[in-house]
Amino acid sequence: MAKYMILIYGDAEQWDAMTDEQWKAHDGGHAAFTAKAGSRVLDGQQLERAPTATSLRVDALGQIHTTDGPFLETKEGLGGYYLLEAADLDEVLELAKLLPELNYTHSGLEIRPVVDHG
Repeated sequence: MAKYMILIYGDAEQWDAMTDEQWKAHDGGHAAFTAKAGSRVLDGQQLERAPTATSLRVDALGQIHTTDGPFLETKEGLGGYYLLEAADLDEVLELAKLLPELNYTHSGLEIRPVVDHG
């Protein structure tokens, strides 16, 4: 079994504008995903909004600089993740189709295999 990270991206302004009813439906979509994925979900969390991030970069002299905000400046920020264990990417893709972010044009998913170093 391999591990895969599903990264959930979206526009925080759009998420902030959702009604309580929309949030209930959204949370229901995540509940359906986790129910279907079962023990394949190793971890998953919603993240605070992108502006709360702290980024570190190193300059040409090797000095580390800390800045407030996300590493990249984009309209869509990382909003959460799931870490799954699955037989292959096809299995993860089928499960990911259940996530409610695919119901909105302002959000999307990125799936990456996790490197196994050992």
